[in-house]
Amino acid sequence: MKSYSLTDTGRVRRRNEDYVFVSERPIGNLPNLFVVADGMGGQNAGERASSYAVEVLLQNIRKSREKNPVKILRRAMEHANDMVYKESTTKECSRGMGTTMVAATLYKDTLYVANVGDSRLYIIGNEIRQITHDHSLVEEMVRLGKLTQEEGRNHPDKNIITRAIGAEETVTVDCFEEKTGIRDVILLCSDGLTNMVSNEQIQQIIKTEKSLQKTAESLVDAANRNGGRDNITVLLISRKSNEVK
Repeated sequence: MKSYSLTDTGRVRRRNEDYVFVSERPIGNLPNLFVVADGMGGQNAGERASSYAVEVLLQNIRKSREKNPVKILRRAMEHANDMVYKESTTKECSRGMGTTMVAATLYKDTLYVANVGDSRLYIIGNEIRQITHDHSLVEEMVRLGKLTQEEGRNHPDKNIITRAIGAEETVTVDCFEEKTGIRDVILLCSDGLTNMVSNEQIQQIIKTEKSLQKTAESLVDAANRNGGRDNITVLLISRKSNEVK
């Protein structure tokens, strides 16, 4: 297994409020761990929210005696929510902060995923499959049939999320368990990529580039060419090697 991550401020934002964590080695009882978080809040609160949430997540995973990967990820995210919410309601400088989070661990051919918010995880092989579900206002409207996928993609309220770490006292964490092929590429990313680059473009870049590093750079470049309106974070995992194909 190989991985590569890249985060970029983009062309519009002054600060990078995304946070990425990568470990190909065990963290607690997990064989590896990959996390992308996209913070929100005034002044420096978004930056603090994403980094602090991942810090708490890691502490909880390292202490956990649980063996089930899904339970480990879910409980760690719930604990991160507790701590971010506590800080957001007790410190004036952190008021209103929160963060999305998508986390995954890979054991043999099985991928365990947990997410809150609209940072995504894809599995890309012969097709591109979005495994996570966006917790956003627009995605809810698409699911209810009030918007088409294309209308949702360009909707002005696309950035309004309905669920985040630290936004409320409790949070519901979505969890998934997926089989992966030896040639599949796993992508975790913030919405700074997916709001700027279509799924079809993402798949084409991943099919075209030969290394994870070059693929990540090309994805970030594409998002910036298309406007770069938000921070962009890309985390790529290949079970096979550093060759994407």
